[in-house]
Amino acid sequence: MSAQRGSSAVFLEGGLMRHVTRMSLTASIGLMAIFAVDFVDMAFIAMLGNDALAAAVGYAASLLFFTNSINVGLSIAAGSLVAREIGAGRADQARQYATSVATLGVVIGVVLPIVVLWNVDALLSWLGAEGEVLRLAVRYVWFILPTMWVMALAMAGMAVLRAFGDAKRSMMATLYGGVVNAVLDPILIFAVGLGLDGAAIASVIARVVMMIFALRPAVRVHRGFAKPSVVHVKEDFHAVRAIAVPAVLTNVATPVGNAIIVREIAQFGTDAVAGMAVIGRLMPVAFSVIFALSGAIGPIIGQNFGAWKTDRVRGAYRAGLQFTVVYVLLMSAVLFLLRVPIADLFVAQGETRTLIYLFCGPLALASVFNGIIFVSNASFNNLGYPIYSTWVNWGRHTLGTWPFAVLGGQVAGASGVLLGQAAGGMIFALVSWIMVQRVFGKLPKPDDIDPHHPNLSGSIDGSFGARVKNR
Repeated sequence: MSAQRGSSAVFLEGGLMRHVTRMSLTASIGLMAIFAVDFVDMAFIAMLGNDALAAAVGYAASLLFFTNSINVGLSIAAGSLVAREIGAGRADQARQYATSVATLGVVIGVVLPIVVLWNVDALLSWLGAEGEVLRLAVRYVWFILPTMWVMALAMAGMAVLRAFGDAKRSMMATLYGGVVNAVLDPILIFAVGLGLDGAAIASVIARVVMMIFALRPAVRVHRGFAKPSVVHVKEDFHAVRAIAVPAVLTNVATPVGNAIIVREIAQFGTDAVAGMAVIGRLMPVAFSVIFALSGAIGPIIGQNFGAWKTDRVRGAYRAGLQFTVVYVLLMSAVLFLLRVPIADLFVAQGETRTLIYLFCGPLALASVFNGIIFVSNASFNNLGYPIYSTWVNWGRHTLGTWPFAVLGGQVAGASGVLLGQAAGGMIFALVSWIMVQRVFGKLPKPDDIDPHHPNLSGSIDGSFGARVKNR
């Protein structure tokens, strides 16, 4: 069993900060590729000179986000369960979990699109699309949504790669997909003359490429998947559901909070909305490393939890927080020094320029609190308390957003809305930290763990008593 661990459980030894840094930086490159492709996609569509096309993509993206949240939840479950079993030295169980998640992803990815497409006109109309925009949005969704199962396999494959510590191959799958999308976009949109259909087809092909380059190394290099089995899927359903459902709900909270902020900002005019839009483009570029941190640190915590190296579980959490603080300080300094050229790049004036300057100052520093929440959520998901992530995220994006944004807007206008949002984030970062300490308090200390006990990991509901020595 120790040999098995040595070849795959790469996070059980070595510097935790080094692991956190490598995983986060590598994962962020993949995220950057996705953000860049989304930006290029929208730029090419805008070049067609039809505002209805861009609006249609916006409405379609809103609908696709909720369906994609299911894939995100399943991938979080795959990463958590597989990393834990790898740490415990149970490679066969790790493969079984990975296969069960992938199988569920395919089933849901086939059935759910049928249900959504049956009602797609009504759903998009409810979101606000009408007329030509509705027709275009429906057509775009018909191209993309049937490949939900493809994306489910791609995300499961990348989660398994990260669980094995293979961040590079997980990153490359995303990069290959991004490159294919970026290359095909201008060809299909302009050269072939397919317009919006061309953008959709490029995205579909990119998804297939990501799936191939995620699954192939997961299977060939790490033997991360087993033969699909209905029996195993039934056995694993509770464990997968216990993590995936809260993860989906956690993910859905983010657009709710964003919608609240947009609504509060809108009352201060188009310049304020424009400033918010610029910040929306800057944020993922500047802080993609922080956004990637949750998925990056999860396997490190999961493997060490599976091996019951509870001191390293605590150490990984501390390393994640330290990494967050250092990165945010450095990036905030860069943004502050570049605030004038950034504002000039977007030809920002008035309120728009004020909000950009605000972001390139105190708001950038407030990203530390986002990082604390991300690292805490990863800890909850990998230690058997995924519902805590749901509570924190929904609290953050409702109670921690709306009252603070309203109060901030009344005191300091548009700038006050964003500062209020940051203040709410600070409070819920502290709440998440306190909740993590409570979970850590239930972890046995290394000296209290019986190394000969057959149960090598905690249960899915977070109970830890099985391997504690009797005293």
